[in-house]
Amino acid sequence: MSRRKTYKYEWAEALANVIQSPKDFFEHCQGKWLAEYFQNSNPIVLELGCGRGEYTNGLGQLFPDKNFIGIDIKGDRLAAGGRQAESMQLKNVAFLRIQIQFIEDFFLPNEIDEIWITFPDPRMKDRDEKKRLTFPFFLKKYLRLLKPGGIIHLKTDSEPFFDYSLEQFHAHQLPILAQTKDLYTSEWNEDHFGIKTRFEKIWYDKGFTINYARVENKKEA
Repeated sequence: MSRRKTYKYEWAEALANVIQSPKDFFEHCQGKWLAEYFQNSNPIVLELGCGRGEYTNGLGQLFPDKNFIGIDIKGDRLAAGGRQAESMQLKNVAFLRIQIQFIEDFFLPNEIDEIWITFPDPRMKDRDEKKRLTFPFFLKKYLRLLKPGGIIHLKTDSEPFFDYSLEQFHAHQLPILAQTKDLYTSEWNEDHFGIKTRFEKIWYDKGFTINYARVENKKEA
């Protein structure tokens, strides 16, 4: 491991807003985010594959009446996000270091109000389909965790991944509230609040359009 990454892992260990093993709260956070971590009753919003947490921190700053949790497996990235949140004095932001297939070990059914999936690896090779973050295995987990009426947002520069995800949304009978293959020229441009991830800036500057969809969890209470 590089010396730079070692420092960042040490930051993650030291930051109270980065929840990872072997910290005590990591082991018993399921169902206790509001009571024990945020100590309020505000809605919980997740960013999956959050990287350096640009979206998590950006949303946290814009919406102080909501709680935001960025999820990723890369400790050095979460450390960067955690340090930024700390410098911005964001008390409504946390980062959780896990692999997303284990997400149900850390949240209870109906505990989540919104989910953002921002620029995940599209994994468009056929052999990698099961690793796509909108593959049915993952999507069913999100729907169990989301409250009735909960929202999933998807942003991606990959049109094939976007089309695949729309197919999954339709297959799960999720009402599509917004859908565009060119977010910045669409009627939904303001829905992303002007926040861009590092990867979004890279691909947008290269001339790629940004795909965006918003769907609703219509399960009964």
